[in-house]
Amino acid sequence: MQHPPRLPCLALIVALGAATGASAASTGEVEQGRALYAQHCAACHGADLEGAPDWQRPGPDGRYPAPPHDETGHTWHHGDVMLLDYTRRGGQAYLDDLGVVFDSGMPAFGDILSDDEIRAILAFIRSTWPEEIQAFQAARTAAETAD
Repeated sequence: MQHPPRLPCLALIVALGAATGASAASTGEVEQGRALYAQHCAACHGADLEGAPDWQRPGPDGRYPAPPHDETGHTWHHGDVMLLDYTRRGGQAYLDDLGVVFDSGMPAFGDILSDDEIRAILAFIRSTWPEEIQAFQAARTAAETAD
C-alpha cells in the first residue's frame, strides 16, 4: 500500500502556523526562559527537557513522573493558553475544572512566576522543537484563541 506524500501536510501545517501570526520568540525571551526553566522546571522535567525516567508509568505514589518537554513528549500537542493555565494553576486544578479524573503532580507556579515568565519558559521549550512541531503547536494555539 502506497502512502500519500507528507510534504503537502507539512506545508499546510507550516502555512497554518504562518497564517496565525505565530512568530519566533525574541532571543532575549528564549534566554530568559532557559534560565527560568533551569531554576524552576529542570529538577522534575530534566535539564535537557528529557523528562523523568519511566515517565510513562505511575510511580510508587500512583502519579506519573514529569513528562519530557522535548519533541518526544506531548507538550507540543497543547496550545499556549492551556499550557499557561496548567502551569499557572497547577495540573490538578486545571484537570479538575475539566472533570478529568487524574492525579497530577504538577504544582502551581502562579504565585512564583509571572505570566510573562511562564510565557518565556514556553518560548524556550518551543525553541528546541523541530520546525514542523513548532508549526503544529502554533496551529493548536491559534485554534484555542479562535473562539
